[in-house]
Amino acid sequence: MTMAGYKTDRTSEDIKRELVALLRELKDPRVKDKMLTVVRVEVSRDLSVAKVYVSALEGLSTAKEAVEGLKSATGYLRREVGGRLGLRKTPELRFIADDSVERGMEIFEKMKHISGGEDA
Repeated sequence: MTMAGYKTDRTSEDIKRELVALLRELKDPRVKDKMLTVVRVEVSRDLSVAKVYVSALEGLSTAKEAVEGLKSATGYLRREVGGRLGLRKTPELRFIADDSVERGMEIFEKMKHISGGEDA
């Protein structure tokens, strides 16, 4: 692993951690009280853009609605992340709806059904 790769990976994890904390503080009804998960954060090599994949337990439509709320709060979120992490240049945050949590739950339910453990 190169030094640059390490830095982008570490920055991705740091941004993800801070965004998870910030999501709980947002007052936007499209985001508040939703079971949201930041699945992953992909930071570009030059640290100018961070793609933030957001998933919701309730499904993709809820995730898409939450992404709209997050887009309207991008300025605030970017400023907070930059301040908390002490970044000289905070990447532009791009939020993307993801259905991986919903898919994971479906797979889990199917596996539970196959194994015959309906009550497990």
